[in-house]
Order: sequence, then structure tokens, then C-alpha cells
Amino acid sequence: MKVALYARVSLDESKDTPQYQDPENQLLPLREFAKRQGWETVEFVERASGGSNRPVFREMLGRARQLEFKGILVYSIDRFSREGILDTLYYIRSLKERGVWVKSLREEWLDSAGPFAELMLAQFAWFAEFERRKISDRTRAALARKKAAGVRLGRPLRCEKCGWSHKPSKRCREPKKTPPLVSVVENQ
Repeated sequence: MKVALYARVSLDESKDTPQYQDPENQLLPLREFAKRQGWETVEFVERASGGSNRPVFREMLGRARQLEFKGILVYSIDRFSREGILDTLYYIRSLKERGVWVKSLREEWLDSAGPFAELMLAQFAWFAEFERRKISDRTRAALARKKAAGVRLGRPLRCEKCGWSHKPSKRCREPKKTPPLVSVVENQ
């Protein structure tokens, strides 16, 4: 049987230069589980932080609906979706209607072929959405704290010397040549 392994990694902003987390942390246990089951696999790796703009996820759903594989194996429900209860249930139900199951490695109860899966799925999808909101709240709080401490957020100010936006430590560019604000037309 052929199954899809889906891994989604977020941007790790705790480092000096933000970079995506390593998807192998999710893929290795997924591969091992699939191998023990004797499943053939196809891997989908999404590098995205939350939200609904996930082209790899959309491609996987499309291929699942075309029955290219019988199931989707994820590391945990929050890697599959944090879009809230209704959206997550919609994805799983629409896949189930086509005969494609979804299984979570960490949440053993989440096997869309099981009897209590929908009840538990609704609860955990809500928790995943709640966690996404907490992350957003923490980000806003950190930005507010920086702003209160006098840290300027956003684009650099426009340089009075050259007219370009850049940090004060950078060298000025050639002055911008801007047309005059008012042009005078003389009638004779």
C-alpha cells in the first residue's frame, strides 16, 4: 500500500538568522513507522509557518483525491493543520469520503478509520488553533515591548542626505533625482 508522509516545518526565529527547522525530525520516525507497516511512501515537505498558503499541502490533497495513495501519515495533528476545527475536519472528512485515511504518529487516537477519531480530532484541532493564537499573541507582545523600549520597528527612515531608505550605518547612495513638486507652465 502506498501512503504519503507529510512534514511541515516552521521558521525558527529564535536564532540570529532565522531558518527553517529540520524536517528530518519528523520524517525519520514517519519513515520508520511506514517501513514497519510495509508501506511504500511518497514524501511531502512544507516549509511554511502556519497560515493557509501551503502549496505542498494543497498538492498532496489533490493527489490524495486522485487516489495516488491510500493514506496520509503525519507526525502530529498540528503539522497537518492549525487552521481550526472546521477546516481540519473538512480536510479529513473529504479525504475519508474518497477512501483516504489520515493518521498521526504522536496522537495514536487520530486514525480517521477509527471509531472515535472525529470526536478527538475536533478537540485537538481546537488546541492546535489555540496554540497558533498564543504564538501570535506572544509575537505581538514582544513587538510591543520592543516598541516601548524605544526600538524602531519597520522600514529604516529615509536618509535626508540621499533620499533612500537605509540604516544609518550604511553608506549613502547617489542622491535621488526627483522632479519638482510643482511645475510652472508659462503662457505667452
